[in-house]
Amino acid sequence: MPQRRWQSDCIICRLSPGFEVKGQPVKKILLVDDSRTTLLMERMMLEKRTSYQCITATNGLEAVEKAQTEGPDLVLMDVVMPQMNGFEACKRLRENEKTREIPVILVTTRGEESYMEAGFQSGCNDYVTKPINGPDLLKLLHSYLSE
Repeated sequence: MPQRRWQSDCIICRLSPGFEVKGQPVKKILLVDDSRTTLLMERMMLEKRTSYQCITATNGLEAVEKAQTEGPDLVLMDVVMPQMNGFEACKRLRENEKTREIPVILVTTRGEESYMEAGFQSGCNDYVTKPINGPDLLKLLHSYLSE
């Protein structure tokens, strides 16, 4: 069972260090959203249906810091957030040698073409609109995280 602990404005759910599922290391996903409800929903969906390790952040600035320190295998990030939006956070991830290869999927209610274009220009790998379709999102995550 994962250990859960609260840390400042973020929720971290951890499995034991070196935890493996079927001989493969557990993939780590950084979930970023300013809505605790959305973070909880995403985390519950992933924990229930996958063996992914979830790390969360509540704004773009925190996401950039967590990506550098935690080294996630994928970032699932909202666009409209305080302190730093998802577009700027994605640009910063792409500018940093340590984080530039991490797949970033932007998840937002903003489905307008101009927002999607801005998302891809910021360097995201994919763009998903809310409400999230669980099975479709899981397929997308698996496509980026499969070996």
